[in-house]
Amino acid sequence: MKVAVKSLDNKKVGDLDLSDAVFGLKPRADVLHRMVNWQLAKRRSGNHKTKDISEVSGTGKKVHSQKGTGQARAATARSTRHVGGAVMFGPVVRSHAIDMPKNFRKLALKTALSAKQAEGKLIVLDAAKANSHKTKDMVKTLAALGLTSALFIDETPDQNFTRAVGNIPLMDVLPQKGINVYDILRRDMLVLTKDAVAQLEARLK
Repeated sequence: MKVAVKSLDNKKVGDLDLSDAVFGLKPRADVLHRMVNWQLAKRRSGNHKTKDISEVSGTGKKVHSQKGTGQARAATARSTRHVGGAVMFGPVVRSHAIDMPKNFRKLALKTALSAKQAEGKLIVLDAAKANSHKTKDMVKTLAALGLTSALFIDETPDQNFTRAVGNIPLMDVLPQKGINVYDILRRDMLVLTKDAVAQLEARLK
């Protein structure tokens, strides 16, 4: 499929053929849902923890006699029944990550790219380079492109462009190697440079 290539000044500078194998897949919500779950589960720290009986401070001495006191049996003050004691079946440090085949992750990324293309929310830029790092200038540039929420993907992001966009709400810049389904879906528009398109097609075909 053919798309227009624009400049940052919102002028058409040519056309580009997109690969149907990468940008022409049928949108599948189930694939995207599984991929987002995988990404969010993987980033969870899993460092919440409670102390078991071997970790609680306190003596191991028997609290009182086994019999004759009229009270319930008690072996140690560190028991879960006592204030300041251990926690039974509490959370432990663990990984929340789940397995996801590499081919499925590849399919999910192609599906996300195809979904943006099908919705008309994909823009291809000739280059994403700025002469100034000033956010004020970049706000005007993006307004001309009609962008209010976008993810910019470049092979090697320009430093001035990245700094200028960094202070604008709902705008993100990522290198081509860092592109992912979650960040694509959380922004309204996807903006790719020609270099990024070429690298993505070579990587995902």
